[in-house]
Amino acid sequence: MMDMTEGNPAGLLLRFMVPLLIGNIFQQVYSMVDMMIVGRYVGPDALAAVGATSSLNFLFFSLCNGLSNGVGILIAQAFGANQPKTVKQLITNAVYIMTGSALMMGALGFTLSRPVLRLLGTPGNIVEQSVVYMRVMCVGVIGVSMYNCISAILRGIGDSKTPLFFLVVSSVLNVFLDLFFIRALNWGVGGAAAATILSQLMSAIGCIAYSLRHNPMFIIDREQWQMEPALIRKCFRIGVPLAAQSSMIALSLVILQSVVNSFGSVVGAAFTATSRVEVLVQQPYNSMFAALSTFTGQNIGAGKQERVKKGFRQAALLMLLFSSVMTPFFQFFGESVMRLFVDAEQGAEVIAYGAKGLKLTSLFFAPLGMIGVCRGVLNGAGDAAYSLISGVCEMVGRIAFPKPLTLAPSIGVWGIWLGTALTWILVACASFLRYRSGVWRKKAAITREDSKPPVHQEGEG
Repeated sequence: MMDMTEGNPAGLLLRFMVPLLIGNIFQQVYSMVDMMIVGRYVGPDALAAVGATSSLNFLFFSLCNGLSNGVGILIAQAFGANQPKTVKQLITNAVYIMTGSALMMGALGFTLSRPVLRLLGTPGNIVEQSVVYMRVMCVGVIGVSMYNCISAILRGIGDSKTPLFFLVVSSVLNVFLDLFFIRALNWGVGGAAAATILSQLMSAIGCIAYSLRHNPMFIIDREQWQMEPALIRKCFRIGVPLAAQSSMIALSLVILQSVVNSFGSVVGAAFTATSRVEVLVQQPYNSMFAALSTFTGQNIGAGKQERVKKGFRQAALLMLLFSSVMTPFFQFFGESVMRLFVDAEQGAEVIAYGAKGLKLTSLFFAPLGMIGVCRGVLNGAGDAAYSLISGVCEMVGRIAFPKPLTLAPSIGVWGIWLGTALTWILVACASFLRYRSGVWRKKAAITREDSKPPVHQEGEG
């Protein structure tokens, strides 16, 4: 566990961020390997089929992800406020919250997979494979939710190393399961989905078992397993706006996917590959977001708002430096990166589209980094309204920009990637303005003041 209310913010953020970054990179690398195995051993259509479900899976899993993050934010605030009993009560109530939400969303996604994919105009040559992939993922949503929730809990109390260890193990396992299910058993895209959910489930179980034995916050009395309606309401008050933010982002990605689908499976495969690469590039931003969210939660809970501002400035500088390195990399090596996904002879068109798309979006990595830094502070402070503001901006951008841009003769298909870049700028501006407003200073749901006994006025008795 790490107390982030004392010490140099930059040093604490980097110490906390590095294990998260390694874990996130491993997670994305095995996701990319998943795509590479699908693309090379099942075919380009299978790669496009998996890509066609990505935004839909994100949409149906968004409630679970939002509630997990909401629990993590409250735990960080309770930990910073020095309320260990509240931390333990939040951990037990998270079990009830996540189990119910995972079962509900998994069933909904499984049932609606085919009609929604057809509604989005998924190309006929990939729709059946897309349905299979999505349904297998929905069956296993409980495992994914378990891992996300235990990771959020551990981050809240300052432990970013335990999830890393089990995530690395599951990442390696995922690759072997991919090869076994796809090459040995010939399960196709269903095998890729099964490998992903099984590896995440095993990671979650390992993480929970280790925490029960070694983390004092998981030593929980029977009475602390009682449902606490007040804490559950707080989890939903923060978690539901985060889920709504994720849902709006996911919905906008679903609509964007329909634009991508209109250009056929070649562009679909290229967009799938570039999206995976961009997700990998975003991992330092996401890791800083998670570190800054915990840092902010603990310090807001401790009443140290000025310390949060110092952390924001240092984190923004670090992300700007990273962006200045990654942009020129993709300008020179975009085509080489795309060759990792498909065979150079069979997928020449996919490589050409993807390489140019990467060169375009890489010019806008700096605003993408600013989004992560602002979200870290605002979400960590419990600013539920910001979650909705950010989600609306992202949804508006991804709906308003790509389709009109692709209709412009001078832009055409490149409007897909340009629309993504313009959306980053829009969300970055809205996020920075919200941070500058300062409303986040008074949004904490749990503070040290909550644990102080009431002060009796003179004459009371």
